[in-house]
Amino acid sequence: MMKLKIFFLAVIFAFSSVAFGQKAEMNPDAAKLYNEGNSLVKSGQYSGALEKYNSALEIEKNAKIYYQKSIALKKLRKFKEAESTLLECIKVDSNFVSAYSGLGTTYYSLKKYQKAIDNFNIYLKKSNNEKQNQKIKKFIGLSYTQLGRIAKQDGKHKSAVKYLKEATANYDYDAAYLLLAEIYNDLGEYRKALEVADKAINYRKKISKGAPYYYKGLAFKGLGDKEKARENFKVAAKDKQYKNNANYELKNLK
Repeated sequence: MMKLKIFFLAVIFAFSSVAFGQKAEMNPDAAKLYNEGNSLVKSGQYSGALEKYNSALEIEKNAKIYYQKSIALKKLRKFKEAESTLLECIKVDSNFVSAYSGLGTTYYSLKKYQKAIDNFNIYLKKSNNEKQNQKIKKFIGLSYTQLGRIAKQDGKHKSAVKYLKEATANYDYDAAYLLLAEIYNDLGEYRKALEVADKAINYRKKISKGAPYYYKGLAFKGLGDKEKARENFKVAAKDKQYKNNANYELKNLK
């Protein structure tokens, strides 16, 4: 879970540096302060950058300035302030598309995952940049995965499956496939569990190596195929994270 959070924050900040939208020229005095703020952001002086952006906004209410201010706020982990700043950005220019992706990542950080998805989808409707659109679809997949995780924790397995299917429709995310495998096993839908566990293996980037094999083992066990269950539990047992559970299952296979 922590790895996912760190990964997402890293992607947020990498994506935040690219803004698409307003093309109108800026007031020269505001532009000077804006550029000084950008330089401070690049050097990691985020509080100083905020002062520059605030001074620039006193001269001109410009969407680009609001957007860059939101980046500095997110760097300082002031996500609520970033939210209000991005909403002001949209008031100034509703076609400043990066504001919607910015809101999406902000809402994700605030754990408001449905709002994140809603704003990412607005971005997709307004953007013609296919490369950035693919990144946004990835963020949508991550957001749906979190909704699926929450639904599972609340015992709402059908809702969890729905969210996770939406996640994988947008992004072939290994953790989403793995969570689906776990849920399908819980529901006794073992063949579906095998299918998504194989996808978790095929797209594995973040999950531990033994994780999908453990859930494949459970699925084969549920289907009564002890030989294949044993084969997969043995692979899972090589993974420190799943070693104890896999060995327990191996011990109890008869």
